[in-house]
Amino acid sequence: MCKLILASVALVASAAAANAETLKMATLPANLPQAVVMATFANIVSSELDDIDIEVAAGGAATKHMIEVGRGNMDFSMGSATVWNLMKQGKRMYAKTEDAPQIADNVQVLMFFPYGQYTFTVRDDSNIQTLDDMEGASVFLGPTGGGAWNAAYQWVTATTGLDAREGDYEAIDANWTTGYQAFLDGTVEVFVKGCIHPCGTFLQISETDPIRFIGPADDSGENVDKALGKFRFRDEIPAGLYSGQTNAEATKTFNTFVTIFVSGDVPEETVYQITKTFWENVDKVTSEAPWAAALNPAEGGNPNGGAPFHAGAARYYKEIGVQ
Repeated sequence: MCKLILASVALVASAAAANAETLKMATLPANLPQAVVMATFANIVSSELDDIDIEVAAGGAATKHMIEVGRGNMDFSMGSATVWNLMKQGKRMYAKTEDAPQIADNVQVLMFFPYGQYTFTVRDDSNIQTLDDMEGASVFLGPTGGGAWNAAYQWVTATTGLDAREGDYEAIDANWTTGYQAFLDGTVEVFVKGCIHPCGTFLQISETDPIRFIGPADDSGENVDKALGKFRFRDEIPAGLYSGQTNAEATKTFNTFVTIFVSGDVPEETVYQITKTFWENVDKVTSEAPWAAALNPAEGGNPNGGAPFHAGAARYYKEIGVQ
């Protein structure tokens, strides 16, 4: 499913009218669910607007893509309100990027969408029943130091007290592809990935191996609330989503909203038409991409993330009463 959607973007690009304006979008690696959302966005817009063609380049880190958007070298990228605020303050991954606070103002929100439930996965025959049982286990939290790794690490620490940095469990150092392969090979006991369910990763795994999704024994308390902060929220993964999923009940986890950012250099009318076109046509893809039903303009236009909305996007959300 994901490959078909990504391939269709390339077909749209090749068939675009000669006079169409080409805009550039950077996404995460193409096998990640968030990249599929971005590619679907580009596909819908490019299909419906004769004068716009969005060219998608998959790969690399969203934190770096945001810099390119801020500097005007890229038109769209994924990101998050949390990372935008760090960029604006010149902190953490942006501490050595001198122009980060200045160019952050040019990194503007077109829409928010759910990153997907953080899905902690074990094989069905594993003795690990909850996150609290992960002591001594080998775990893939995500690429080391990335946003997904940090979010998963903070959730585990807050809900269980287990700390990978203290050696309570082994958080392996791998990228998305090798982390996934390590789980398939059985060298990693717990695999973590954010996913708007149902998604291709777990459809593929569950076809050959029975799996279980695991959560914390208890997700309440001050430490958990602090780890979630302003931009993350508790969520659940329903039972019965996949043929090889053996959970009898929903699994407690968390989620967050991420962002399609657009350069402030893209004209207001262009961004208005893109935003309007996407939201008015997204329901056309839900039969092939059922996860798209999780996208809605009320959350897409939520102005509470701190990062500024592009004037063209804000205009559309005001028209429909979201802002």
